[in-house]
Amino acid sequence: MTKAVEERERVVVRFAGDSGDGMQLAGTRFTDATAALGNDLATLPNFPAEIRAPAGTLAGVSAFQIHFASRDILTPGDQPNVLVAMNPAALKANLAELPQGATIIANEDAFSKRNLEKAGYGSNPLEDGSLRNYRVHRIPMTTLTTRAVEGVEGASTRDASRAKNLFALGVLSWLYGRPTDVTERWIGQKFRSKPAVARANLAAFKAGWSFGETTELLDVQYHVARATDVPPGTYRNVNGTKALSLGLVAASVRSRLPLLLASYPITPASELLHELSRHKSFAVSTIQAEDEIAAAGMALGAAFGGEIGVTATSGPGMDLKTETIGLAVALELPLVVVDVQRAGPSTGMPTKTEQADLLMALFGRHGESPLPVIAPSTPSGCFDAAFEAVRIAIRYRTPVILLSDTFLASSSEPWRIPDLDELPAIDPAFATARAGEPLEPYARDERLARPWAVPGTPGLQHRIGGLEKEDETGVVSYDAANHARMTHLRAAKVAGIVREVPPLSVDGDPEARLLVLGWGSSEGAIRVGARRAREQGVKVASAHLRHVNPLPANTGDVLRFYDRVLVPEMNSGQLALLLRGRFLVDVESFSKVEGQPLFASEIEREILARAKP
Repeated sequence: MTKAVEERERVVVRFAGDSGDGMQLAGTRFTDATAALGNDLATLPNFPAEIRAPAGTLAGVSAFQIHFASRDILTPGDQPNVLVAMNPAALKANLAELPQGATIIANEDAFSKRNLEKAGYGSNPLEDGSLRNYRVHRIPMTTLTTRAVEGVEGASTRDASRAKNLFALGVLSWLYGRPTDVTERWIGQKFRSKPAVARANLAAFKAGWSFGETTELLDVQYHVARATDVPPGTYRNVNGTKALSLGLVAASVRSRLPLLLASYPITPASELLHELSRHKSFAVSTIQAEDEIAAAGMALGAAFGGEIGVTATSGPGMDLKTETIGLAVALELPLVVVDVQRAGPSTGMPTKTEQADLLMALFGRHGESPLPVIAPSTPSGCFDAAFEAVRIAIRYRTPVILLSDTFLASSSEPWRIPDLDELPAIDPAFATARAGEPLEPYARDERLARPWAVPGTPGLQHRIGGLEKEDETGVVSYDAANHARMTHLRAAKVAGIVREVPPLSVDGDPEARLLVLGWGSSEGAIRVGARRAREQGVKVASAHLRHVNPLPANTGDVLRFYDRVLVPEMNSGQLALLLRGRFLVDVESFSKVEGQPLFASEIEREILARAKP
């Protein structure tokens, strides 16, 4: 049967089902096939916060959204064009976000009376007319998957039940012309030790593809051409965690220093520990500590010993690491602290995203203890942020906080692989002994950085500890004037990093009087929202901060140039508060604390509201 083919510039697809339905796997496989086809893409996984929510309930719904296009894109999309709903709960949890006319592909086998009750439906939405404004395709996925797997040698009924996500993947792969060889190779590799399971999953995937090709339910196939407006090079698909780990490894290679990551498991930062544990061949050591305090102490000990010391955590763990970070400030040792922010306070919503740790990163330590703070803005940008964090930590002998978040850590996009030799070398510049001259551990270079003396090196014996040090000699000192001097020196050292921070660049209409300024993971939404507003005739500019401390030297001048400055954040206005206090500019705040990333439509709406006379 010949079917029509429609060209689409971009598409947003969301897979949704129970946490045991394999939606993250199906979405990831669809993403890899899309990347292989050459589309630009961005993804947004959404995990349930409950560890074992009852099957079929709203609390257990897991979703994976992918936005792919024939041009450069910046966000995972605001609203899905297509929703794959594996059960009633998945439909109910996501229906409100679907635009009118969107396509719903539902596993009608799952819409039983019991499942409808668990999802809170009084009637079957596939039959009661409530979905009349959507294009609904009812597919008996469970039944068709079972039939496809029945003849597979060695496959069990359980294997068939678990393979329905591959059937759904096959349907979507046909619908959007995704290559099948990428998924088929993955199935063979993933289940090579379980041939029967591999055959069952492959049969389910092929059955889904064949269903799309032969059924009269799906009468149109969509084509999204490969992206042509991206820079040439070799690309791979990465999420923020993968990119961050590779950035740390690259910094280790370019500094010729071993890297040690010490962490305690905490969602969502645990994935960095898992990822770096795969890179032992690059002199990377990973330790799962017994608690957050121990992890920070191990990482600081590694820094004292002449290695790249890294510890990673999320908000609750940052609370516990605070004293050790303060010790690193006093010792003036290179320590990298990765905070993958999540919604809080306390345990909060562990799998949801937020930007609410900014003020804690800047001021959440006792005493005057300034340190640099870097915030990546895209998943692939986590590579550069991690490399930069290590470079600054080593160059200035200071702890550095890298503020990622759940959205960045789990979302993915194509990343252009850099040439390792083109990355700048990082010189540890270890202290060396001079005959007849004792080491002055707090003597400083032109950047106010103190010597990094590796323990055990003859002639470099020195005292360390948390007590205040005498300037240059490092001897314990309670002298008032000396404490004031050391406080000012530590602050001046961090402030001096501004010499290496690129100026804040502005994108948009040069005649704009409204500036939208963001930081961290809001960049894509801000750029797209501003672009949409400009397409409607609004003169608006946008800018983005990646170095949050110290801020770019021209930040104040940029803010004062505009009549109005809007700062969108996934918190209650923390950067806005900081900018108002520092630059005395009447910054307007748009805050969102829903556990979701900022969307371009929200930024567009806020810009248009302010553009009205």
